[in-house]
Amino acid sequence: MTRRIIDARLHLLSRQVLDVDGEPVTTVEDLELRGADGGDVVAGEPAHVAAILSGPVLVTRILGGRPPQSRWERIAWSAVSHLGTVVELDVEASTLDVDWPERWLREHVVRRIPGGQHDPEGES
Repeated sequence: MTRRIIDARLHLLSRQVLDVDGEPVTTVEDLELRGADGGDVVAGEPAHVAAILSGPVLVTRILGGRPPQSRWERIAWSAVSHLGTVVELDVEASTLDVDWPERWLREHVVRRIPGGQHDPEGES
């Protein structure tokens, strides 16, 4: 396994996450870090990304604070296959709980918009 040092704010936070089929899943809102031994992170010691965290952060970004730990959805870092302009996963979105807001919006909002039930690029 090759190691790569990245700037989390520049290369990860707010990036779109795509599943193995290229479908949007979520965005990276925060990261879960672990120490080199798998325990808690100690200042000045090496750490690694254990999981991508996503969740309801809009209100907390506007009003301040952080969502409770129970509200975060986690995607194990081991599911990440490529890190580029987007974060690509090697699993399908349906195997993750994190894409429920995308599904809910698609089923309850977008579907009700005229033309929201078909792919405009698929038309000739």
